[in-house]
Amino acid sequence: MSKSKPAIKKVVLAYSGGLDTSIILKWLQETYGCEVVTFTADLGQGEELEPARKKAELLGIKKKNIFIEDLREEFVRDYVYPMMRANALYEGIYLLGTSIARPLIAKRQIEIARETGADAVCHGATGKGNDQVRFELGYYALEPGIKIIAPWREWSFKSREDLIEFAEKHQIPVAKDKRGEAPFSVDANLLHSSSEGKVLEDPNEEPPPYVYMRTIAPEDAPDKASIITIKFAKGDAVALNGKKMSPAKLLAALNDLGRDNGIGRVDLVENRFVGMKSRGVYETPGGTILLAAHRAMESLTLDRGAAHLKDDLMPRYAELVYNGFWFSPEREMLQALIDKSQENVEGEVRVKLYKGNVIIIGRKSSKSLYNMNLVTFEDDRGAYDQKDAEGFIRLNALRLRTLGVRDRK
Repeated sequence: MSKSKPAIKKVVLAYSGGLDTSIILKWLQETYGCEVVTFTADLGQGEELEPARKKAELLGIKKKNIFIEDLREEFVRDYVYPMMRANALYEGIYLLGTSIARPLIAKRQIEIARETGADAVCHGATGKGNDQVRFELGYYALEPGIKIIAPWREWSFKSREDLIEFAEKHQIPVAKDKRGEAPFSVDANLLHSSSEGKVLEDPNEEPPPYVYMRTIAPEDAPDKASIITIKFAKGDAVALNGKKMSPAKLLAALNDLGRDNGIGRVDLVENRFVGMKSRGVYETPGGTILLAAHRAMESLTLDRGAAHLKDDLMPRYAELVYNGFWFSPEREMLQALIDKSQENVEGEVRVKLYKGNVIIIGRKSSKSLYNMNLVTFEDDRGAYDQKDAEGFIRLNALRLRTLGVRDRK
């Protein structure tokens, strides 16, 4: 082992079971001579995870050091839902599907490190992306003295061929479809799927149809609209079409509805935290429906001042999530404010799904601030005296009139 590398006794690796993290696993054993613990999280990515266990065993990992955990409910309940209460969109369009998954993985890695007596953690994020920042900010926030290994910033591999050669040398199985360059990279969980790189690198080229894996094309969606109702309590979706569901099950059901109606596709160029621009293709079918329905519920139940303050703070909140500051005091402070605003965000929203569109067609709430007596032109109860508007306008115009007098001199 190189003298420049820190001494590592045991490391917890975020392990997918795929080729890259299998190579990392063997590289850790060879480079650091340490014991490796693997952690594989089921966040709803839609893949069978048991093969990861068998592959870890094949690579010499003891059974007691293999952790495979279903975190779908915790993911949606404690991470996706709080973010949805904020209506968070990074740069006005990205629903933060990858960003919001990283703090949960980091948290569980640190917990496993404590449980197993590990002194280090390891991730497979590259040195050009945002994920390395998100993982490591999470690690340091939860365990300030933890040692972090980031192989893509350390090893000498320069190409895909180098990785394949290392895998073959160490008898790591390489599937036929992994031998060439991947057409693009994919990350997926219950909230979304993201595709980046290779065939998607030119932002002026339309994504090939095979890139999309979570949604059908809007033009191929049914000619008949789907009408659904979503019930909210304290800002969180709790029932779909009158049926109570857990957070993960409800989001999964919305994903199915969104997929079948061609909803949730986003093609964007975003500003990465590390400084470069990146083109990504994201699919967030259920999240897109949920955001529209939540905003509709807020429109009925939130006071104007509270709603506008939330909208002012949302970009800051979204940026904190995107940049990896989930465990920061400022994100927690904003969350407390947001959660306070949601106390009366309850009721039911009726939504029409049609060929890529999410259309709000109705909303009702026992906590509604919408007053028919104030709104109607046929006001015969004296709820609103239109003559009062004159003084209101004159007072608000005072500074403008004062400026006008000065500027005309």
